[in-house]
Amino acid sequence: MSRSIKKGPYIDERLLQKIMKQKQIGKNEPIRTWSRASQVAPEFVGHTLMIHNGKHFISVLIVEGMVGHRLGEFSPTRTFRGHGKVVAREISKT
Repeated sequence: MSRSIKKGPYIDERLLQKIMKQKQIGKNEPIRTWSRASQVAPEFVGHTLMIHNGKHFISVLIVEGMVGHRLGEFSPTRTFRGHGKVVAREISKT
């Protein structure tokens, strides 16, 4: 279910403040965030965010195509290890 248009997009206020502060200073250091539900705003473009996936922080450079998506989409929480190994079975000849 999407968020109400009346409410607008959810963007973490502290994260937005950190981005704006970096823009004023002119630095581009990675910003750590735990806010996976926050949407990517146009102000984030060009900045590097380190998004927590529950265990590690994954570094993500924000580009224009990411605007409107959630931060959690770019930091996978599960590691795919395959659908299982096919074990070679011995065929006994009797």
